[in-house]
Amino acid sequence: QVQLVESGGDLVQAGGSLRLSCAASGRFFKINTMGWYRQAPGKERELVADITSGHSTNYADSVKGRFAISRDNAKNTIYLQMNKLEPEDTAVYYCFTNYLSSRGQLTNSWGQGTQVTVSS
Repeated sequence: QVQLVESGGDLVQAGGSLRLSCAASGRFFKINTMGWYRQAPGKERELVADITSGHSTNYADSVKGRFAISRDNAKNTIYLQMNKLEPEDTAVYYCFTNYLSSRGQLTNSWGQGTQVTVSS
């Protein structure tokens, strides 16, 4: 089992910046893709960005040019640098990972979420 611990959510004014972190721990063979989803009130959960173990990245169109995802494989940690934040970015941000368990099974794991609120 992999546990994900997120941090960095906060209240910020529009135009400001935040940095989210997510650290994976537990027993596993290999961490594959890690990334962030977000869910705003009344909306479906949506992908924000993800990054493979080889550092290939993927972004939602709405955050391209404003957000940057990065990864430290030695620490099993990812970061999401969010710049030029907009009120529409307000949501609970969830970290996720796809990993190969110690039993050789591909498994998904989710964090508990961190609140990002952007005031206008």
